[in-house]
Amino acid sequence: MSHATAHIEENPSTIPGLSTRKFTMWLFLASEVMFFTGLIATYIAIRFGGADWPIVSQKLNVPLVALNTFILIVSSVTMVMAFAAIENGDQKGLTKYLIATAALGALFVSIQGFEWSSLLAEGTSANTSLFGATFFTLTGFHGAHVSGGVLALLLVVFRSMRGRYTLADHQGIELMGLYWHYVDVVWIILFTILYLI
Repeated sequence: MSHATAHIEENPSTIPGLSTRKFTMWLFLASEVMFFTGLIATYIAIRFGGADWPIVSQKLNVPLVALNTFILIVSSVTMVMAFAAIENGDQKGLTKYLIATAALGALFVSIQGFEWSSLLAEGTSANTSLFGATFFTLTGFHGAHVSGGVLALLLVVFRSMRGRYTLADHQGIELMGLYWHYVDVVWIILFTILYLI
């Protein structure tokens, strides 16, 4: 077997310069963009289509959620630092920043859970109004994505602690980062349309 053939088998590629795993992740993220675009477009159509809507600043805890947004943005920074650490061959730094990212993600979901419980306690739920239905749908799907990301991060942390990622082989960290940044960007959009407009 020639050296070139061996290289192709070890690094399968769908598009030159793009591994199959990365291509698959981009396809997955593209489908997720379409999913959230549909939800957001539906929300905008309902919200600005003449539906009876509460004053958001009176109904939702905007300062708390702004803090929660900041927490999620910081978690993207720690994810970048995790990737930078492994690109420098720093496995301890990688693990440290991955743990920080997972902890910040879990904190984000916990604060969102507190917000939900407060709304439910005052009688706002997914079946009480169009506001409740759209709010809980959008934040619920996003919260599920963050929760799934936290679970995936815990698996990545476990693998990192076992030395799975190296300077030469750390694509799993890059793929995890792509997903994590995606949920961050989606939340910034949701925060803007749900809480600020």
